[in-house]
Amino acid sequence: MPTVEELYRNYGILADATETAGQHKDAYQAILDGVKGGAKEKRLAAQFIPKFFKHFPELADSAINAQLDLCEDEDVSIRRQAIKELPQFATGDNLPRVADILTQLLQSDDSAEFNLVNNALLSIFKMDAKGTLGGLFSQILQGEDIVRERAIKFLSTKLKTLPEEVLTKEVEEFILTESKKVLEDVTGEEFVLFMKILSGLKSLQTVSGRQQLVELVAEQADLEQTFNPTDPDCVDRLLQCTRQAVPLFSKNVHSTKFVTYFCEHVLPNLGSLTTPVEGVDIQLEVLKLLAEMSSFCGDMEKLESNLKKLFDKLLEYMPLPPEEAENGENASSEEPKLQFSYVECLLYSFHQLGRKLPDFLTAKLNAEKLKDFKIRLQYFARGLQVYIRQLRLALQGKTGEALKTEENKIKVVALKITNNINVLIKDLFHIPPSYKSTVTLSWKPVQKADASQKRTSEDTTSSSPPKKASAGPKRDARQIYNPPSGKYSSNLGSFSYEQRGGFRGGRGRGWGGRGNRSRGRIY
Repeated sequence: MPTVEELYRNYGILADATETAGQHKDAYQAILDGVKGGAKEKRLAAQFIPKFFKHFPELADSAINAQLDLCEDEDVSIRRQAIKELPQFATGDNLPRVADILTQLLQSDDSAEFNLVNNALLSIFKMDAKGTLGGLFSQILQGEDIVRERAIKFLSTKLKTLPEEVLTKEVEEFILTESKKVLEDVTGEEFVLFMKILSGLKSLQTVSGRQQLVELVAEQADLEQTFNPTDPDCVDRLLQCTRQAVPLFSKNVHSTKFVTYFCEHVLPNLGSLTTPVEGVDIQLEVLKLLAEMSSFCGDMEKLESNLKKLFDKLLEYMPLPPEEAENGENASSEEPKLQFSYVECLLYSFHQLGRKLPDFLTAKLNAEKLKDFKIRLQYFARGLQVYIRQLRLALQGKTGEALKTEENKIKVVALKITNNINVLIKDLFHIPPSYKSTVTLSWKPVQKADASQKRTSEDTTSSSPPKKASAGPKRDARQIYNPPSGKYSSNLGSFSYEQRGGFRGGRGRGWGGRGNRSRGRIY
């Protein structure tokens, strides 16, 4: 084993030889043997081995293995030095191997060491992005779980920081191809991260790119399978996938396949849905997703049938007026409970799909059913006016900090909900029913309106009910519409796709049931 002095002497021989250093094989071999020495010798070897690596291609394997031994040394300072120098070995055919090694080293729990690995990976990315990705994806597909997890997180956080000249179209195509292989067997959390990676690629920002992503999500959601509402994983998988798809939909990228599946399989089983996430109103989440998707639904094969399913579900939340006793009081001791959050979603979805079949209410329903629906609409509309007035009164004069209290936040969103329902009901009371009004769903940010939309927003803030809804003495309205408790969702306005991930870490349950992979050092 060489001493410190011998290492310096051999370093001097190679440094003085400059471009002819390759002729001094014995000197370089002595430096390689330095990894078997003490802490000082190892520290020097960690710096000297990479410096002259390029001059000795015949000793490449020995040199890389020697450096790897140092990367696994017990002394953290030696490990850090060895890791810092690893990019110097990333030349030619060695680069994918170095990328593979660095990816495995992401499992380090030492923060400084972990940062060095990240920086080393980023530096070889700039040398050869495709080769580096080959090493990363190799470990994602075959590595240990901790390595796989950290490699995916590295891609999801670091890819977006790379310049365009590194992430070329060819490189992005490679990422998409390799990602598809990984997506054949992922957990829910991994799927969300890969969607974040792919949706950030420049080549997938186009209409055709977004369409590709939607198809990937649809494949993950397995929309061909039989839906089991009592299986929490089945429900969770569908919702997780749908959440990823929603931001991709547009007037050119349609949501038809998802909306069809929700209408045919999910709506009829709404009351049976189960979820592994506690404290979540799963039915409301489903209805919110359906409402958001309905705006971008294209031509649907079974439109009338699915509109009927949506209409039937809406009726469940639009009660008939309570029967009155002879003395004018309610015969029933309880008022019907008005579920405004649910009705906003269902009415909005019905309004969106109804545009595609505008004569549904007049030509597809019999006269008795249409009359029943209008009675329900009228009853609901009268209730809305009372709630809108009460909410406005409660919020009157409140600004700034006063509106930030939890109670007032709920009231602000509740006012949006009731105003939205009011506008949509007015449309349906037209003869024939109209589908022209536009509203912004209560949990979505308000878009800047142009002149034509401004008129619609004025309708939205109007407290006057549809003309037919004004029937009946005001005294009765006040009497009937004492605010029932729990009419709004308790987590109103706090709905967040990002926070609702059904596949939380540590659940140990994935979509593909990832099996055990090969273990151990494979560099």
